[in-house]
Amino acid sequence: MLLIFTVLLLLLLISGLPVAFSLGLGGVAGMILFMGGEGALAQLPIIGYKSLDDFVLTAVPMYILMSQILLTGKVGNDLFELANKWLRHLPGGLGIATIMACAVFAAITGSSVACAVTIGAIAIPEMLSRGYDRTTVLGAVAAGGTLGILIPPSIPMILYGAITDESIGKLFMSGVVPGIMLTLMFTAIVVYRSRDLIREKAATWDERLGALRKSFWGLLLPVIVVGGIYIGIFTPTEAAGIGTVYSIFITFFVYRTITLKDMPEILFDTIKTTCMIFAIMIGASLFGFVLTILDAPQALTTYVVSMETSRWIVFVAINILLLFLGCILESVSIIFITLPILFPLVTSLGFDPIWFNVVMLVNLELALITPPVGMNLFVLQGISPDSKMTQIVQGVIPFGLAMAAEIVLLCFFPQLATWLPSVVK
Repeated sequence: MLLIFTVLLLLLLISGLPVAFSLGLGGVAGMILFMGGEGALAQLPIIGYKSLDDFVLTAVPMYILMSQILLTGKVGNDLFELANKWLRHLPGGLGIATIMACAVFAAITGSSVACAVTIGAIAIPEMLSRGYDRTTVLGAVAAGGTLGILIPPSIPMILYGAITDESIGKLFMSGVVPGIMLTLMFTAIVVYRSRDLIREKAATWDERLGALRKSFWGLLLPVIVVGGIYIGIFTPTEAAGIGTVYSIFITFFVYRTITLKDMPEILFDTIKTTCMIFAIMIGASLFGFVLTILDAPQALTTYVVSMETSRWIVFVAINILLLFLGCILESVSIIFITLPILFPLVTSLGFDPIWFNVVMLVNLELALITPPVGMNLFVLQGISPDSKMTQIVQGVIPFGLAMAAEIVLLCFFPQLATWLPSVVK
């Protein structure tokens, strides 16, 4: 029976039906089959309400709103200029500046798409005009944008915490060290692939300090949001509200890049993205209810444990599954579809749930640049229409290998993800 519903879900997805409706229809069909029409209709509103009845989820629309405000307010432009002034004299300096600007903007917005759009719109023409290889440029921007879901604050981390009841603060902390490592890996790739380019003239200290002063208010945002969480001033949900108010303040009164006329479009985009995420969550809850009736998570766990095989073989299989799903679905859908089933299995095998959060997010980062539906690939083609999809895919290959290498490192050294959450209480 479980196989039948899995095939049904795949057929709905292949047909082009949106993920939320595919999950919802599959769930409703199962509920009608097992509970009858009246019983299913009675449960629908209850399940839908319960799936969103979590205080933690109030942070999601606020982080999305903060991201939209900073995107419209062009805060990322100043961050790129700051990185450019300080790093352009190094080998592959403009590429390093692109990766660093992506990392900082990711720490501000937590959005991969916003990061790729903002930094890519500036970095791609600048790097191409200075002789950088097009595939390297496209790969750097696409991969740098993915840092938005690993470096806190991260919306996928909030969703992970809402599903598994893990501490959002600990989940945020777990992404810091792996996020820094991945940023350095991306930087090394850019430096290596740009080693033959002539170095640019270093900016003067006046130019560097001027760019720092101009970007100061934007740089202060991750310090307030993430730093405030780490030292215990406020919770992640409160941090979302504070970050949103702060982003409104700096874009309206400091940078003056947003006016009241811009707010309707910002709010509309926020509502659209939030509704998309919550619709997927409701659909996943309906489908998950059917899986619960079938005892799918427990059956899978019992079956795997009875196999008496190495837990690492199971772990490799999970990573292959996530990589496959990443080729056809976006990250939010993967979290809602797989986590309710995989989480009991992972914990029963003795894996740390905080550690698995990071491993899963790195897999989802890989999904963002994996064809045929890697979201960042299409974002880049939208902001760089002269670039072919084959060039974008070719450019992201070494960065995808770096992500795979990070997963391997996390397997051998899980402390990379668990050390900081255990130290910072």
